[in-house]
Amino acid sequence: MKIFIAITVTFIITSSFFLFLFYWQQSYLSPIGKTKSNVSEKPLEKYAYLRLQKTKFSPSAISIGELLSDNEDFQSYLFYYQADGKKISGLLNIPKGSGHYPVLILIRGYVDRDNYQTGVGTNRVGEVFARAGFITLAPDFLGYGQSDAPSSYPLEERFQTYTSALTLLSSLKNLPTVVGKVSPPVIPDPSRVGIWGHSNGGQIALSVLEISGQDYPTVLWAPVSKPFPYSILYYTDEADDHGRALRRLVGEFEKNYDVESYSLTNYLDWIKAPIQLHQGLSDGAVPAAWSKQLSLDLKSKNKEVEYFTYTNADHNLMPDGWTAAVERSSEFFRSNIPPLF
Repeated sequence: MKIFIAITVTFIITSSFFLFLFYWQQSYLSPIGKTKSNVSEKPLEKYAYLRLQKTKFSPSAISIGELLSDNEDFQSYLFYYQADGKKISGLLNIPKGSGHYPVLILIRGYVDRDNYQTGVGTNRVGEVFARAGFITLAPDFLGYGQSDAPSSYPLEERFQTYTSALTLLSSLKNLPTVVGKVSPPVIPDPSRVGIWGHSNGGQIALSVLEISGQDYPTVLWAPVSKPFPYSILYYTDEADDHGRALRRLVGEFEKNYDVESYSLTNYLDWIKAPIQLHQGLSDGAVPAAWSKQLSLDLKSKNKEVEYFTYTNADHNLMPDGWTAAVERSSEFFRSNIPPLF
């Protein structure tokens, strides 16, 4: 009887061991890659900052479209590129005159889709920067301008702005060839790149700096810099339903995902770039306290940051801040990535 029990126990242990091996192999990739995971990834996990940090953004071809304006100092064109298989349009400014020009990516804030046309939110600063000797590219983002439609899920549309901007940055290596076709004396330098972002575009810019880990000199005007999802829930009073639909959407997201993995405030340590920060003290969209706290947080982490405030200035730094802010921004870029003529 004892022998029988011993044999039975041995059989059970051995069988359990081999069953464990079998199911373990079914659940995890083998060294030769022949088995597949039974655990399906949630659709938006790929947008978590840690995942995006490890993502390689493949460069896209850049094409230049219609000439929009021909000024004394620069020309403005439509441009196009691809991100995640979708077309994105934008506004390209090319200075006149021969030389090696640095490149600025301009990232606008929120604009109602019905009122949007290419260049809204970036065209005025883009003109100043072009006259100062910078090539500028301002992407429209999915769903705007002549771009393809974004995801039907609003939060994914938000996250797609990060991947669109990061793909554009990785694609700048292709810019010299296409610019050479329309303006041969102008030579873009993809190794010298800066970023300008306003409002929600500042939030995108901060996210790009964190995810990329690159030292792109960056200027932020009244950036949205609070933790996600508070950074979007703050604005629910502007909606017709006072944010009911958005709160439901965020609630569902929080059930399925760790929101801390999608909040830029948790990854400020990753920033390596010098930052210049501008804030109007009469701003009704982004409270001045947000930018002050961002400045303090960055300085506490030994990041290089300049902070300027403007007493009689609103969200667009009007009426008494815009001129000083754009002059300081231009000088910041000239100091960090000067044109070479």
